[in-house]
Amino acid sequence: MSKKENIFVSLYRDAKNIQKKDPATRNILEVMLLYPGFHILVYHKVAHALYKLKFKFLARLISQIGRFFTGIEIHPGAQIGKRLFIDHGMGIVIGETAEVGDYCTIYHGVTLGGTGKDKNKRHPTVGNNVLIGAGTKVLGPINIGDNVKIGAGSVILKDIKDNVTVVGVPGKIVKINTAP
Repeated sequence: MSKKENIFVSLYRDAKNIQKKDPATRNILEVMLLYPGFHILVYHKVAHALYKLKFKFLARLISQIGRFFTGIEIHPGAQIGKRLFIDHGMGIVIGETAEVGDYCTIYHGVTLGGTGKDKNKRHPTVGNNVLIGAGTKVLGPINIGDNVKIGAGSVILKDIKDNVTVVGVPGKIVKINTAP
């Protein structure tokens, strides 16, 4: 098991990742001051830590403040891997039991939500190195494999295996990707 990163080191690395992935950035200070996708990661790290300590009301309050300022809602119970890049994040919703792997990219309008039919685990589990296009809805306690690309506007209701590109409503595999 890897050693846990210090929160400040983790946030710095998150900012560097955003700078690397977004060609519009000019420097890391710009990311830290002007990028709502970075700001929500700060809010979420604090809210998630409080949630794990059973301070659930305070965790939700911080989460809602983050939502107010960024337009991005990440439930404090959601598990977010390292180096998440949220680009143009307005309207993103990530539910309480969602899990997002490392080095993922999520565009605006994405929902990682429930269907209303499930108890306990209600939201998706997203693997590592996944790209989720704008407006996509990934719903239910499903698994999205590693190195998956999901096209904009797709609706995903079933498990998706590793190394594929998926598009459409409902999502269908259109390409087998070469693993990175």
